[in-house]
Amino acid sequence: MFSNRPSYLTEEKWLIPRESFTPAYLKLYEENRSVFKERIEEALGILKDCTVCPRDCHVNRIEDEHGKCRTGRHAWVSSYFPHFGEEDCLRGWNGSGTIFFSFCNLKCVFCQNHEISWAGAGREVTAGEICEMMLSLQERGCHNINFVTPEHVVPQVLEAILPAIEKGLRLPIVYNTSAYDSLHSLKLMEGIVDIYMPDFKFWDPELSRFYMTESTYPEVARAAVIEMHKQVGDLKFDENGLALRGLMIRHLVMPNRVAGAEEIFRFLAEEVSPDTFINIMDQYHPDAQVLRKPERYQEISRSITGSEFREAR
Repeated sequence: MFSNRPSYLTEEKWLIPRESFTPAYLKLYEENRSVFKERIEEALGILKDCTVCPRDCHVNRIEDEHGKCRTGRHAWVSSYFPHFGEEDCLRGWNGSGTIFFSFCNLKCVFCQNHEISWAGAGREVTAGEICEMMLSLQERGCHNINFVTPEHVVPQVLEAILPAIEKGLRLPIVYNTSAYDSLHSLKLMEGIVDIYMPDFKFWDPELSRFYMTESTYPEVARAAVIEMHKQVGDLKFDENGLALRGLMIRHLVMPNRVAGAEEIFRFLAEEVSPDTFINIMDQYHPDAQVLRKPERYQEISRSITGSEFREAR
């Protein structure tokens, strides 16, 4: 897959032979399929007094009451398709089977997907429809199933995975998140998710409050990332460089060092693992509220410079 084969693909500790790999959820299903039904029941029970994410809105989503995420009993999906814009180790040559959930439990003022996360572009779908989306993506040759922004729809995701297994799903599952996840929800996904891919957005609580409307984000993200690594360990690949299992962090470099890259990377090295894979991203540009109110968000009202990106790396 790689034109220049990375050195880590020659080291045994980073490799899982494809022939010996079984998705985590399939192992769990084969060992004790009743666990799935128990977790689904537990997760749906949480919806009745919603604490699915750290917002703890305590609304009854089973009755279609809405909290911060504006999502009721059923998830909303904006799109699903083989995604070729993800990391090399996810997209491979056939794409990452991406399912974009609508809405979000954060309100990042710079969100580059604000039509989906703020405006809620998409449609309401049942668990059966999500199941069929997964199977369709597998049929199209995708290398994994990539759930984007699942933090607020963990019960609905669990509800969809069980019938997908029974209908032949065999791809690794990627949990692609902002890292604003509750530990309870993450524990419900233990033994089901193969690859956790959280964004680690901000280190400073006050900057998180200003740019994401949530000062608890750094604390929650730290705890979530530790739990994710505890479940899946460092990122590992098959012989072709496709990711099969583990933790991969994304970090978006922002102007004027507001994100706190140095502190985030030190935390990952010292408290998670010195071998943590990090995708340091350079595509920040003013968008959403920042584009509309540049005078309010002056510190981030421009793209990053080359020196800012090099400094983060």
